[in-house]
Amino acid sequence: MDGSAKAWLRDPRQMARLETTQRPEDIDPLDCDVLFFTGGHGVMWDFPDSPGLQTLTRAVWERGGIVAAVCHGYCALLNTRLTTGRLLVMDRMLTGFSWAEEVLAGVAGRMPYNAEAEMRRRGAVYLKGLLPFGPYVVADGLLVTGQNPGSAKATARKVTALLDKVA
Repeated sequence: MDGSAKAWLRDPRQMARLETTQRPEDIDPLDCDVLFFTGGHGVMWDFPDSPGLQTLTRAVWERGGIVAAVCHGYCALLNTRLTTGRLLVMDRMLTGFSWAEEVLAGVAGRMPYNAEAEMRRRGAVYLKGLLPFGPYVVADGLLVTGQNPGSAKATARKVTALLDKVA
């Protein structure tokens, strides 16, 4: 956790925002230029089968918005289908927390599935950095993904650069 994250957690205004987090179903996709899915192991259970997240993601993607994820956040994309029925991740390059990183972190046995393998099974072109836990970002058009927590800033910078181009 770097200084910016610590400062955010100490800011009462930022923390108050967490008390009013909207449900995906309550968000108008026309108000979203970017969806950015953050990670944490918990999202492996919460994100993949959320109809609200899938609907919102599909709507933002299909209207030309940016969809981004870092670390385990890419699990939100596992089951997202476009209106054509095709999986959003099929034939798209992406990255996210690798199975090797799960093993090295000592948590692989507690994970509900191997997200890297599941992405490949869905037809995604999964890429990863040469060294585990190093920053690594993949952009495939308006799909931007970062491999791990160390990739968060670089992923956000790539999203910002893309947003400047499409806005």
